[in-house]
Amino acid sequence: MAAPKPAAPWAGWSTRARLIAVVLLIDLVAAIVSCGAIVLNARSAVRVETRASLATVESLVADTIRLAERAPPETLLQTLDVRFRTLRHVRVAVIDMEGNRVGASTPERRPSREAPTWFADLIMPPIERHSLPIALAGRTLGTAQITTQPMDEIDEIWSYARALSLITLLINATILVALYLALGRILAPLRRLGSALLQLEHHDYTARLEPPKTRELAVIAERFNRVASALAKVRSANGRLNQKLLTAQDDERRRTALELHDEFGPCLFALEANAASIARIAAGGGEVDRSRLASRAAEISTIVGQVQGVNRELLNRLRPHGLGQAPLATCLDLLLRNFGARYPGTAFTGRFDGLAKGYDDLIDLTVFRCIQESATNAVRHGGATQVEAIAEERGGSVLVEICDNGSGIPANHSLGLGLPGMRERVEALQGTFALDNAGPGTIVRIAIPVPSERSREIGEDPKAAQSA
Repeated sequence: MAAPKPAAPWAGWSTRARLIAVVLLIDLVAAIVSCGAIVLNARSAVRVETRASLATVESLVADTIRLAERAPPETLLQTLDVRFRTLRHVRVAVIDMEGNRVGASTPERRPSREAPTWFADLIMPPIERHSLPIALAGRTLGTAQITTQPMDEIDEIWSYARALSLITLLINATILVALYLALGRILAPLRRLGSALLQLEHHDYTARLEPPKTRELAVIAERFNRVASALAKVRSANGRLNQKLLTAQDDERRRTALELHDEFGPCLFALEANAASIARIAAGGGEVDRSRLASRAAEISTIVGQVQGVNRELLNRLRPHGLGQAPLATCLDLLLRNFGARYPGTAFTGRFDGLAKGYDDLIDLTVFRCIQESATNAVRHGGATQVEAIAEERGGSVLVEICDNGSGIPANHSLGLGLPGMRERVEALQGTFALDNAGPGTIVRIAIPVPSERSREIGEDPKAAQSA
């Protein structure tokens, strides 16, 4: 098992902190690039300035000698020493023929350097030293020893770079403060969205967001409001469904209680009466009347048959007998035969050859209940004399159609629990339910998708199963 990857250092940062960190990183990269460009340009500029100063010294010596051709040699050397003191980027020492320095040594104009050592080391070119002979009328009077001094130029570049850096730092600090405040206003809708999502998590579907001025965030707010509204509708629908479910359960219990009272009560009373009669016959002193005992036994057998029939009907209503054990088509054929036995004035026919042996419990029970409810409505409310049910699997769905020749659906018909219950069963399985007038009669059309991962089990031939 691979070890989990360590969390990034910025994993817990807020969006505002991340954006500001990105800006700071961009500023840092820009500062590094700018410093590199300044260093490269400064090196070139210092090199050019020092070389220009060397050329200036040579030109200055030549001009001074030409102007002072008639002056004494000592005066010429003094003049050159005075003029060389005003040069920048170079230091010039005038040496006579005896090797002595003419004039006093020139002190440094800057006792302390402005540029730090590390900056000077980055920019400073190699120090160059030249010796230029001083000759007058073919006679060498001395030499001018020239040494480059780039620190003057480096100090100027450092002053410029420092001022530019301070201004840039001030501007960036101002931008970061403005960005921090702006991001707070821009990201405020996201904080409100988080609070609203927390309300939804706590099942408060009244949460709504005011659309912000930002177009993208306004779209998010609008879609959030739609989701919250849809969740509120779903919650309301679930409440109504739960209420209907409780009502249906209570109605089923009430109907079961009535049937138990109306059917089982008289049967149990008759059994008790016959048992008491048999007890009296047996307790008589004379010879036992076997014909009376046989009559009471026959009555008891008839009553037990009635109890068994009622019991079977109740159990079949609570859970269809054989569903999930016998093929689905066989269960549906048996359902229609039972309807035919209960309503002899109506012809019930079914075609279920295209069904598999069975699907999952929910699909099988939904198909069974929908056909059962539709046939019941056709007889009780439509007065139909013909009811036909067709079910097959086609195109990855179980298709069911129940049609009758009854009176159809009246315009002022109020829905009870049967039709909404069928629709809710089908839609819970991602299916479709349609109820239409057929003129005469009604047609119920149902389509329930079959899960693709279900391995289809080919069913038995319903007729063969019946004959067996």
